[in-house]
Amino acid sequence: MRTALRTAVATALFAGLAVTPALAGTAFAADGPATTAGTAAPTAPKTDAPKKDEPKKDEPKKDDQKPAPKGGTVLSGPTVDGCTVTETIASVFPDWTVTLTNDAERGPKAVVKDEHGKVVATADRVHPADIGNGIKIKDVDTATAVFGQHTNGGDTAPYLWTGFPKLPKGCLTPSTPEPDGGTVLSGPTVHGCTVTEVIASSYGGGWTVTLTNDAKKGPKAVLKDEHGKVLETVDRAHPGPTGLGQKIVRAGTLTARYGQHTNGGDTAPYLWTGFPKLPKSCVSKPTTPTTPATTAPTTHGGQTGVVPKGGVAAGAEFGSVEQSNDTALLASAAGAVVVVAGLGFTALRRRATTRG
Repeated sequence: MRTALRTAVATALFAGLAVTPALAGTAFAADGPATTAGTAAPTAPKTDAPKKDEPKKDEPKKDDQKPAPKGGTVLSGPTVDGCTVTETIASVFPDWTVTLTNDAERGPKAVVKDEHGKVVATADRVHPADIGNGIKIKDVDTATAVFGQHTNGGDTAPYLWTGFPKLPKGCLTPSTPEPDGGTVLSGPTVHGCTVTEVIASSYGGGWTVTLTNDAKKGPKAVLKDEHGKVLETVDRAHPGPTGLGQKIVRAGTLTARYGQHTNGGDTAPYLWTGFPKLPKSCVSKPTTPTTPATTAPTTHGGQTGVVPKGGVAAGAEFGSVEQSNDTALLASAAGAVVVVAGLGFTALRRRATTRG
């Protein structure tokens, strides 16, 4: 009896040990592959997660990533040198710059440079646009000139406009429009019998014409560029027209006039300007021509004599050779009459003697 009980307990113990591994495998099947007894499960390698506040070594800090300046942004200046003010701005092309210069005499100027400082394009008062490079200056003859730039090419694309730096108050600003051709800029200046006057050229851009009126040499006009370089000259000997549209009319008179135009040829309409007048003391009055001496008949005692007039009247004498000849002729005639009368008396006396 006791032996049978021990056998039953042992059998139940072994049966429980056999069922336990199967239940364990079923319960943990969802967590991973089953492992056999005596085999260790593999473990994942440990990694150190980066800290949130520590930046990565290969990424630059946000402060080092500065955006490129926008076109028109002032990079340096303005720098004042007398009546010339310079300022550098960013170009619409990356890393390029534009130097803006405002000069009281020459007006605004813009110079575009690449990243190496090489000049790429220029615009100024004389040549206010470079459409191929996308730059131009508007209102070049005013105090509010502005510089325009774009990257699309052509002249229809929208421009980015930037004003030129302002000139100091004491400088002559280009607020007054450029004088029209023929406007007197200086003079007249008198030196003896030579009068000089400077007028604006119809070409603009600071070009001038010096008009000189000389009592002996006549009128003369000299065309000069903005730097004072002589481009053309017309005078009494060479009145034109010239290739740059200059000529003088009535060059041999006191009312000579200077004509100029920019269209070329001689058919275009001219802008006319009179030469400065000479002083009154230098203008010679026309001389009265000397008339030859004339004679008029004059009667003296029944005789007709000729009395000279004019410059020889003071030396006139009535007892002239011609008058003496006339007197001799009359005396001869009277003698002839006496002779004829004597002959007639003799003939009559002979006839009376014969009858008696």
